[in-house]
Amino acid sequence: MIWLIGNNGMLGSEISRQLKEHKFDFTGTDRNVDITDPAALEAFAESHTNADGTFSFDWIINCSAYTAVDRAEDDEVSAEKLNADGPRNIARVAQKIGAKLLHLSTDYVFDGTGSRPYRETDGRKPIGVYGRTKAAGEQAVLDLIPGSSYIIRTAWLAGYDGNNFVYTMTRLMNSRDSLTVVSDQHGTPTFAEDLASVIIGIIQRDRNGTPVPCGIYHCTDLGETNWYEFARAIYEKGRDTGRITKTCRVLPCTTAEYPTKAQRPAYSVLDKTKIQHALGITLPRWQASLDRFMKSSRFRLPEK
Repeated sequence: MIWLIGNNGMLGSEISRQLKEHKFDFTGTDRNVDITDPAALEAFAESHTNADGTFSFDWIINCSAYTAVDRAEDDEVSAEKLNADGPRNIARVAQKIGAKLLHLSTDYVFDGTGSRPYRETDGRKPIGVYGRTKAAGEQAVLDLIPGSSYIIRTAWLAGYDGNNFVYTMTRLMNSRDSLTVVSDQHGTPTFAEDLASVIIGIIQRDRNGTPVPCGIYHCTDLGETNWYEFARAIYEKGRDTGRITKTCRVLPCTTAEYPTKAQRPAYSVLDKTKIQHALGITLPRWQASLDRFMKSSRFRLPEK
């Protein structure tokens, strides 16, 4: 049985949908089981046992996190609890019940000063509270259960459930004559549908007796862009599909012209060679995934 933590979030909702589609036996929790409370996690795990008294969960997927990057700069205590202490608590439970753990992490563990896609072997060097706490969470998992854990780093996530850049741009482009978007921060969009498929693939391989080696993996869609070019692509696709009905000028600006509380990595493209080789797959290019996303009947702008 699989325990999906953070099942109500953007990625968790997509994983939940695909687990049902593939007929996996799983249960999901969100805020009803506090990951910062070790006793609550243990009690939930212990409430799920087999007829012979063994624990039911053989996999735990952790999608929960404190993801408000700017707010984290003023709320380091909460970010630390959710992004560092939480994964440590979950890893201890996984260790106790003998479950494998797949933990989601981020490109923000790097400082963004690189000039080629970051590999899994590159050293962490976070530049803000969010990145530092996520890096600490990674290390806590690896320290406790290195032989039964997977760290999946991703970036620029967009999904059907919950707010994201695609939905934000679509809403703004339908209400404004123009908008400016940062053009000097480079990375790769990731669509939750694609990432969830990779996560399901890792578990399927394990169930089929051909497990993927444990460790750190990078997973985004393929390609490289910047936020301005991504916004331009959203506008073009939105006009083509009828999601955007208003004429809107999309203009570039620099990070210096659009300051934020937290510093963003200037370059955070992740190298996906390892995960593609491990699963024998070719990830989709972000442009193709954006096209599919905006044409889908599941495309729903959430309330503000």
